[in-house]
Amino acid sequence: MDIEKLHREESGRVLATLIRLLGDFDLAEEMLQEAYTVALQRWPVEGTPSNPRAWLISTARHKAIDRLRRNRLLESKREEIARSVDFAVPPQSDSPDEMFPDDRLRLIFTCCHPALATEAQVALTLHTVCGLTTEEISRAFLVSIATMAQRLVRAKRKIREAGIPYVVPAKDDLPDRVDAVLLAVYLIFNEGYLASSGDALVRRELCAEAIRLGRLLCELLPRDAEARALLALMLLHDSRRDARSAADGEIVLLEEQDRSLWHLDQIREGTALVASALRAGANGVYALQASIAALHANARTSAETDWPQIAALYGALLRIHPSPVVEVNRAVAVAMARAPGDGLALLDQIESRGDLREFHLLHAARADLLRRLGRAPEAADAYRRALSLTTNDVERRFLRRRMGEMTGGSSSVSSATETK
Repeated sequence: MDIEKLHREESGRVLATLIRLLGDFDLAEEMLQEAYTVALQRWPVEGTPSNPRAWLISTARHKAIDRLRRNRLLESKREEIARSVDFAVPPQSDSPDEMFPDDRLRLIFTCCHPALATEAQVALTLHTVCGLTTEEISRAFLVSIATMAQRLVRAKRKIREAGIPYVVPAKDDLPDRVDAVLLAVYLIFNEGYLASSGDALVRRELCAEAIRLGRLLCELLPRDAEARALLALMLLHDSRRDARSAADGEIVLLEEQDRSLWHLDQIREGTALVASALRAGANGVYALQASIAALHANARTSAETDWPQIAALYGALLRIHPSPVVEVNRAVAVAMARAPGDGLALLDQIESRGDLREFHLLHAARADLLRRLGRAPEAADAYRRALSLTTNDVERRFLRRRMGEMTGGSSSVSSATETK
């Protein structure tokens, strides 16, 4: 098995189990890296084990025991580790702990302890449960890498010093953690849907994992309409995955996508979930975003997209969740519903404030609207600015090509934030 692929697809689950077994974030992360080192040495010679995930957990756990023994801490940890279940076999007990179907979801709820600030809860979850780098998380929160690194260190220290237990919260305590958990799953999906770095537009393993976690949350919280709305949102976006890039890996914008490649089963399920959530009274950020996604997914052609309704929904979203990113999306929707100049005026207002100066999609959206208005030199400058800010190789190729078109030709382009 490709160890890099295994790391990408399984490290989150392995680390979640190790944190449960060892009760220490830093120790679990360090021992997992040591287990990978051993795998790189042994697997090419001995062959890949039949259960690579269980092998990694076992190796990391034994190395942790050795480390604790060397540090004369084994006695204080021995009983805790000895009580752990056999990680290679699914648990069969009927204990209340089993309402959490796997270690990863259990750890998400553990990270989202109300003693931590919400942003720290979510950042720690993204880092430990899904393996996102500090840089990727900083982009999700639109803060510097240094700021995010400090938040992660403080969150781990808080857990250690406050003695926050690695336990499943009681049902009565779940409401205090649900909002942060939903946000964590949402950001996991976002990083998969539009990868902030690397050579692929989509990290499908993260999208699939976020959807899996969304389904588990709906089972765990069957009366939570926003959980249903979040699952709907992810399914509707993911339904377009096969049409979002060409055979050569290049981006295909929404208005140019082959809609026959969209997954109708996901669209039907997502649309039904939106309707169910709305009937149950959902009116939060996920319900509004899922409603927008449903309008896109159910339009038979690009020309039939209900942009006025989408713009109105973004307006409603902005009222309950003021956000510069939502403002950018609303501006794009206004441009599509009315005229490019109307949307550009809104984007210029956002840019003048300076809080999204480093957000590449703002500049990409401005570039597109400037192109539509025939202002090619300004569009080229905006594409150049977007190109300087993105770290995703696929997006860089796309933006470089579009920038070239502004100086040497033209082509039909859809707006950058409402396209993919």
